[in-house]
Amino acid sequence: MSLTVADVLALPGLECMSLRAGSAGLDNGVRWPYVAENSGIAEWVLGGELVFVTGINHPRDEANLLRLLDEACARQVAGLVILTGPAYIQAIPPGLLGAADAVGMPLIEQPYSLKMVLVTQAIGSALIEAEQLGRSRHEVLERLLAGDYQSLDLLLHRASQLGMPLDGDWQVVQLQLDGGDALFAQTVAADAEAQLARQHDGITRRLRQFAAEHPSRLPVLGRAGQCTLLLPAGDNRQRLANWLKPLNLRLAPLKLCIGLSAAKHPPAGLAQALDEARQALAVARRFGEHAGICVYDELGVLKLLSAVRDRGLLDQFLQERLGPLLRHDQRHGPSLMPTLQAWFLDNGNLVAAALRLAVHRNTLTHRVQRIEALCGLSLDNPNDRLDIGVALMIWRLSA
Repeated sequence: MSLTVADVLALPGLECMSLRAGSAGLDNGVRWPYVAENSGIAEWVLGGELVFVTGINHPRDEANLLRLLDEACARQVAGLVILTGPAYIQAIPPGLLGAADAVGMPLIEQPYSLKMVLVTQAIGSALIEAEQLGRSRHEVLERLLAGDYQSLDLLLHRASQLGMPLDGDWQVVQLQLDGGDALFAQTVAADAEAQLARQHDGITRRLRQFAAEHPSRLPVLGRAGQCTLLLPAGDNRQRLANWLKPLNLRLAPLKLCIGLSAAKHPPAGLAQALDEARQALAVARRFGEHAGICVYDELGVLKLLSAVRDRGLLDQFLQERLGPLLRHDQRHGPSLMPTLQAWFLDNGNLVAAALRLAVHRNTLTHRVQRIEALCGLSLDNPNDRLDIGVALMIWRLSA
């Protein structure tokens, strides 16, 4: 469980600290306090810090404070705390308040008379407590999702004691950020690493906001580049899709993909729900027509393919039906498999498929004839078309 800016403002002993602007960022997670001693902070913060500006070691006029705000946004810090008093920063400039509101960056005023040692001690103690509570909540949720328990009632009781009532129906959501290779190919490694970390942090922060809308405030689980989120049953697909589309436009060349389980699972069915979300995520990542998001109920025949645990059986079927095409494209470059995929996506419409591939219709017709000849199958035959379609799905799932 992370400590938020709102939590810091509610800590005992810090009542004289007041939020002056940027209330939209009150749910920002605080990793640690940092006292700014230089003219800028961009080189000294990693993201998630609550930055304290005292004015002792460097003059802080309005221009400098606006610069700090810009750098705080760029580095995704949790918030800015301005210490005010007669000696250094007498008051927060109105222009800074308006700018902080505009970007949703929490701007907090702290009287200079409140000793920093008391503030950092209170925040440090709260961070330790939040870390301990967070570990316990993560452990319970992970065991529930893995089905790793002897008594469900006892585990749910422990969850309730940790502030996570789990009554009712739930939907499991899995997310993965793809495109890291493309980012590193376009950007200096150090910059790409920092950008990737910032994007991960921003996505995790938004997921915590989704989770915070429920009284349980369930944690976001992260492992091996994936995030897992438990949401109350509802219209989660539409809400996530509305968030995902503009987000992916900003993320390019990165792309966030989302898989959701079936809509309603009781606590006893969450292990099954996690498996469903994983299958849906695999389809969202590999089937572009899903626009990066897929619900398990949308899988259709892919449910049957996902249920085949013998991967060798699927590979054998793929080679039997499309092996000649795969070997052709391996030798001569990809042409026949993308053509076959376009043909199916456009329901056999040669004009639409040719437009999709940016080739002449005659070229596409020749390729389709070549596909049928190499495979010894006919796309006009419904049984052959079914076999080819299933094999194509296996290929796309494994691509």
